[in-house]
Amino acid sequence: MLFFMNDICCYILFSEKINKFYIGATQSNLEIRIKNHNSHFYQGQHFSNSAEDWNLFLKIPTDNYAHAIRLERKIKSMKSSKYISNLKKYPDLITKILEETKN
Repeated sequence: MLFFMNDICCYILFSEKINKFYIGATQSNLEIRIKNHNSHFYQGQHFSNSAEDWNLFLKIPTDNYAHAIRLERKIKSMKSSKYISNLKKYPDLITKILEETKN
């Protein structure tokens, strides 16, 4: 029997093919989640179906899934690839946004 470590986090993927970011939240294995995005596992009009080259750009661990969802929504609300790039470039921004979305 295989056991996979679960990740509770907000994650940001990047596709060079479409030059776009994808922001999500998970409470399952992130590596499997990325493979699922790349294989179009998520049906329907799912945005991640537009590419097969998603790579992890940034992972922001959280204590619980509800916090990961709030964080995901906050980052999406910024509607800015520059902001996403700055999250990776300036770790203090991550600390700030984690505090803002704590409750």
